[in-house]
Amino acid sequence: MTNRERALAAIAGDKTDRTSYNFRAEPSTCEKLYRHLGFRDYDKLVDHLNPDIMLIDAVFPAEKDFGAYYQNCWGEKYLYKQTQYGPVRDDIDGALADAKSIEDFKNFNWPKNDDVDYSDIKATIERHPDMAIQYGSADVWQRPGLVRGMANFMMDMKLSPQFCHFMSEYFMQFYIEEYRRAQEAADGKIDIFTLYSDLGSQNAPLISHDMFMTFVFPYIKTFAEAIHQIGGKLFFHTCGEVSPFIDSLIEAGVDILDPIQPCTEQMQPEELAKEYCGKVCFHGGVDVQQVLSVGTPQDVRASVNRYKKAFEGCAYILAPSHYIQMDTPVENILALYEECMADK
Repeated sequence: MTNRERALAAIAGDKTDRTSYNFRAEPSTCEKLYRHLGFRDYDKLVDHLNPDIMLIDAVFPAEKDFGAYYQNCWGEKYLYKQTQYGPVRDDIDGALADAKSIEDFKNFNWPKNDDVDYSDIKATIERHPDMAIQYGSADVWQRPGLVRGMANFMMDMKLSPQFCHFMSEYFMQFYIEEYRRAQEAADGKIDIFTLYSDLGSQNAPLISHDMFMTFVFPYIKTFAEAIHQIGGKLFFHTCGEVSPFIDSLIEAGVDILDPIQPCTEQMQPEELAKEYCGKVCFHGGVDVQQVLSVGTPQDVRASVNRYKKAFEGCAYILAPSHYIQMDTPVENILALYEECMADK
């Protein structure tokens, strides 16, 4: 099987010649790998680790340096903490933290679809012709929260829901059009489209199921319908304990659920496989907090094999439970991918 054939078969729950797996890491983590492996080339790194999926994105307008902070085109504000492997972003309240009326939201200088550069997409795909292609970084709930400030956004859901709906509607429509343009630039070769919105803490969902159905579900459902219309699968990322939302996420049209962070009993792979095998494709699982960052290479290999066993016969793509963080030892990263390839 080619990497793409394997990934698409895994998403469908069909038998594959080996476990399908994905690679994702923070830029600082890639820098650690480059120094260890003796080259600085992302395409070469992907070829070295041989995942089934290539993550790509378009080019958005450059962030602006305001001295005390940086701000991107969405209005997210953040600082950079310098490390030996490069800068790491630290978010602060965004550009609409002090907004008082719906007019403040309407008058903000929101980015336009014409501001996005898709010119490198086709060439990137052509460099990896046998891989499945996953695109984008859309968000319909968490990014609006960052622009508003998460504490403000949470209060808005109760006190000023029109603010939340205005931003989520704008983000949804922008990203639907962005993804349509990206698929056109890719000549229809994008297989998976990404939607982010972290809904869980370590121990419980961040919002009630009722609030989820009001402020999140409608946007995911519309987004999923649009993605399916352009021939893609919807990959939905949410960290944390989100087991109360899984049935509704499936109902909304999510095809791939990530990262299945194993933070509670309900989010353990054996429990998820028992409840949802045949209903959705799971992606992720190998814990970046308690295994990859602080465990031994043997612990990592054991975790990889645990997930392979738990999801045997189910739709599943093995991956870390988040982008691999800078504090992860290189030996553990290499052990993860060596063990992924062990059943080739």
